[in-house]
Amino acid sequence: MKTLYTILLLIMSVVFFSNSVHKSSEEIKLNEIQVIGSHNSYKIGIEKPLFDYLLKDKPALSGLEYEHIPLSEQLNLGLRGLELDVFYDPKGGYYADPKGLEMVKSLGAEPQPFDVEQKLRLPGLKVFHVQEIDFRSHQLLFKDALRELKKWSQANEGHTPIIITINAKDGEIPLTRKPHPFTAAALRSIDTEIREVFDDESLITPAMVRGNFETLEQAVLTNGWPLLKDVKNRFLFVLDENDEKTNEYLSSFPNSKGATLFVNKEEGNPNAAFRIINDPIKNFEKIKKLVALGYMVRTRADADTQEARKNDYKRFEMAKASGAQVITTDYYLPSKLFKSEFKVIFEKGRYERNRN
Repeated sequence: MKTLYTILLLIMSVVFFSNSVHKSSEEIKLNEIQVIGSHNSYKIGIEKPLFDYLLKDKPALSGLEYEHIPLSEQLNLGLRGLELDVFYDPKGGYYADPKGLEMVKSLGAEPQPFDVEQKLRLPGLKVFHVQEIDFRSHQLLFKDALRELKKWSQANEGHTPIIITINAKDGEIPLTRKPHPFTAAALRSIDTEIREVFDDESLITPAMVRGNFETLEQAVLTNGWPLLKDVKNRFLFVLDENDEKTNEYLSSFPNSKGATLFVNKEEGNPNAAFRIINDPIKNFEKIKKLVALGYMVRTRADADTQEARKNDYKRFEMAKASGAQVITTDYYLPSKLFKSEFKVIFEKGRYERNRN
């Protein structure tokens, strides 16, 4: 039986999505839908010998015990939000031969096949989670991930826009190789690789949303986002980073002019339009307010495997009721790595909904 708390959240969610009940499908805007997406969408689970070894010394690493099906399969299910972590590797080969492979061998096991096509030795952005230990990915090259998404899009004409958040990873971790820093030039390479795969007609860009307004923020607060029917089959990319990196990125694209990526800037900044606010419990009222004003928000239904291990839906219910347009999860399907029935999905088995 549902608790009073859950019933109240459901009522709040129904009220939120009833505000534009009279709108026809032709009138719905991009920010008036809500989609479920995946977190670290590329991730293949750490192989068991290595994971068990790491867990002995650092139990907190249990938060890495999740994995995903290939990107196209996620989209086939109905997910319309993805997340890709990129590492800068302009010369190629810097992240080849991760130490985790040798660690598996030292434990008396044979590592699973890895990078048999030697893609890590090619120059360009790489996609994986943590250097040395969590290095397995369905697409090791950023451009390969983009090509897969483009191919899927061309085969699924009329799909809802796919929103992709990007982490530009250069954090140092003890006993692992130091990543190349994401300078302004490195950040520009994200744009460059996206543009090598997608043309303007396949993208939702800051310039497209800004239109004739002086700033992007002014546009979303005054005119709002494009009609959903006008941006079908497109991709929207967001740089999910701190002020230091977003400022570096914007140094190449003042006022987001010519930018491919939206940036996570707080309200009041001329480039503010799409916010990343990961905790819908702590920031419930803030997310509701931002959505009501016209911003788009990405939040999370779970984190570090905690909700899945406890079958705890509180965070997901708060995310739904907040109105955040993108809700990411590691569990659009239940885990196969530990016993759990936790599954993040909307009513009627859907991964997207609108306010109609």
